[in-house]
Amino acid sequence: MKLSVWTYEGPPHVGALRVATAMKGLHYVLHAPQGDTYADLLFTMIERRNHRPPVTYTTFQARDLGADTAQLFKTACLDAYDRFRPQAMIVGASCTAELIQDDPGGMAETMGLPVPVIPLDLPSYQRKENFGADETLFQLVRALARPMDRSAHVTCNLIGPTALGFRHRDDITELTALLGDMGIGVNVCAPYGATPQDLTRLGAAHFNVLMYPETGEAACRWMERELGQPYTRTVPIGVGATRDFLGEVAALTGRSLALDESRLRLPWYSASVDSTYLTGKRVFLFGDGTHVASAARIARDEMGFEVAGLGCYNREQARMIRALARDYGVEALITEDYLEVEARIAELAPEMILGTQMERHIGKRLGIPCAVISAPVHVQDFPARYSPQMGIEGANVIFDTWVHPLVMGLEEHLLTMFREDFEFHDDAGASHHGGAATPRVVDPAPAPAEAPDTGGEVIWLDEAERELRKVPFFVRGKARRNTETYASERGLTRIGLDTLYDAKAHYAR
Repeated sequence: MKLSVWTYEGPPHVGALRVATAMKGLHYVLHAPQGDTYADLLFTMIERRNHRPPVTYTTFQARDLGADTAQLFKTACLDAYDRFRPQAMIVGASCTAELIQDDPGGMAETMGLPVPVIPLDLPSYQRKENFGADETLFQLVRALARPMDRSAHVTCNLIGPTALGFRHRDDITELTALLGDMGIGVNVCAPYGATPQDLTRLGAAHFNVLMYPETGEAACRWMERELGQPYTRTVPIGVGATRDFLGEVAALTGRSLALDESRLRLPWYSASVDSTYLTGKRVFLFGDGTHVASAARIARDEMGFEVAGLGCYNREQARMIRALARDYGVEALITEDYLEVEARIAELAPEMILGTQMERHIGKRLGIPCAVISAPVHVQDFPARYSPQMGIEGANVIFDTWVHPLVMGLEEHLLTMFREDFEFHDDAGASHHGGAATPRVVDPAPAPAEAPDTGGEVIWLDEAERELRKVPFFVRGKARRNTETYASERGLTRIGLDTLYDAKAHYAR
């Protein structure tokens, strides 16, 4: 395994924790050493939950490795049941504990606990977090769900939302309302908010809604095969996808399609002259496969952007993303290394990034605005307000989230036009910060001519630096890089106005 400053996915036991934390009446006994208990912070700090995850750690130490670590696990299981009295338990090992091969599942079977105990086999060195969540939900459904008579009224199960999911809580509310408008009720939402007892009632629904394929597809496939429940394939993120999703639901149920678009704010802007400002803006997309695929459709078909590049970090969705990239005429980037993502973004120099919390930081370094569309995310992406991604209100939220960074660029451009003003010049710093910025260092004695010189770094002359600041901030970085590339290819080490204009003309062809 590769150490990294940051990673897109944690080990698979974190995925299992996301499922356990989303549910009620379920307890997770995790065979893990001291140091693997950091996962609590993911939920209490980032998601701002008011209770800790329902997990008991064995927390064995180095000195325990010479003794009986299996007995530590058995004791932890018995203590967890006596203390929490859950309806069901799941047991497994962290990536470190997997190395000592204690077999938590086998040990739990011999203990005779009076509740279902579901063992998890999560290969930590081959798979990652989303697989862990998908596999955990699948094992729970397979162990607890049973065939039964369908409900008297048409109902469905919402499958896939977990704790620490990107806007999962609000997506549940939005989808419940959309389905309710068609007279369809929600039988069980799993794992978010469900109990093990609720999972035994999954078979009463007429069909399943697969909200997030990364975390619910295995369970949906099993229920389609074993319980005779079809499931939806369209993820309703974006206006077009929401219409397609409800059309799919109508086909499954025989109900008439019902979609109230009166709440949609996008059409009025699309009909305005201001919308032409967005047309053709080049965007780069990266995140989990489901959200990237949804965002690509919105970007091209609903916003009028140009998709300059896209990719995903979860290899389970790589085939789908590669096929999508071919349709968009770009090369897919499938990687878990954020440095590769940064290099691709720097190469493409888009006007905007649609990505994860990682790409937000990349955008800050490169001077490119970024809107977050996918996990992994940080605390600011768990807002207190209602902020779904799915359905009509989700389309409104996405519109605001994507457009505002670009529209605010116009405001920044106006400030740039007045950079020589006593209040707005670069050395004054941001007025709302109340402090001065670090003085900008320029060449103190600009040379009158640009003599070719193959050695040394490229230096911007004062007149060219002032002219560059007139370029809007969201494309200024691209203009600077293009000009420096143009100068380097011609052996120039000093950039003046002539070189700046020549480079502009060269790349405008």
